[in-house]
Amino acid sequence: METSPIEVQKALKDMDYPASKEQLIQHAKKHEANKKVMQVLEELPDKQYENAADVSKEFKGM
Repeated sequence: METSPIEVQKALKDMDYPASKEQLIQHAKKHEANKKVMQVLEELPDKQYENAADVSKEFKGM
């Protein structure tokens, strides 16, 4: 991955959790996330994320 967890979290700022993978992607698109961030979100497991820390854990495990 060529992006940082910080960039991913910036794209998900003000996200309402819990959220599905698809909701995370839609939120990031709405906030004009860059291609690298979108790629990371597309590669996340398809599950429910309870908070930003859940997303970061998955991202770090990739």
